[in-house]
Amino acid sequence: MSFFGLYGPLTADDIVAINTVARFLALDDLGAADKGTPPAFDLVVLAGNALLWTLEGAVKTARATGVPLLISGGIGHSTGLLATAVDAHPVYRKALAGQTSEARLLGDIAAVFLGLDQSRLLLEDASTNCGENARFTRRVLDGLGLAPGAMLLVQDPLMQRRTDASFRQAWEDAQCPKIVNWPVQIPQLGYHAGRIDYLNSPNSKKWTPERFMSLLTGEIPRLVDDENGYGPRGKGFLPHIDIPREVLAAWRHIMGSGKFDTSALGRPVGG
Repeated sequence: MSFFGLYGPLTADDIVAINTVARFLALDDLGAADKGTPPAFDLVVLAGNALLWTLEGAVKTARATGVPLLISGGIGHSTGLLATAVDAHPVYRKALAGQTSEARLLGDIAAVFLGLDQSRLLLEDASTNCGENARFTRRVLDGLGLAPGAMLLVQDPLMQRRTDASFRQAWEDAQCPKIVNWPVQIPQLGYHAGRIDYLNSPNSKKWTPERFMSLLTGEIPRLVDDENGYGPRGKGFLPHIDIPREVLAAWRHIMGSGKFDTSALGRPVGG
């Protein structure tokens, strides 16, 4: 079938456009270093989101490298989706009771079910969006007297590039740690078993098509540095981000296709 959820019928050009935007948003420094020496880091930072496999990737990497894991996330746009994902998980659902923030819920899973030593777990549980994830992470690190030389930054792939920019903005008045971006996986659509689906995606809960397209299309207007965006010419939340012409062309193709429910697009999903 040539439908993605309720969207379609999609052509090959539609899928190429979606994948072009997704690859841009899912900024991946580890993947870019596959053929060379992986960049070093002395802290893993996970920005709270609803995709449990980002937590699993962050914990696995923190354990393998012996560095601390800082989880950032209070109550935000993704909190309800995260709680739903945890509630549906056959093992992690036991962590739900009594947790009041994304960081504390994810931290419980990391310590109880994924084997992370609690002495290596730091929590920031007040942030409500990407910008606060960055600013409040710095506040926690400064308060503990920690100054990592480099941090591995993990986020929902579709918010990875904006989160990277938010962290660079948070350290604009000081020496910023080197940021190594890792979205765990880069989402791509294609044909699987005769229908359009995610390719090479983790087995655990993915985005619904509606959330995927809302995030994918809503991010580009935020990143464009104009009076309506989040950059210096707009709201000033982010430093300037260069968006390649082919990415903007792909986004315009998606928005002009008439195949997506525009009432769901452009919402401030994910902060």
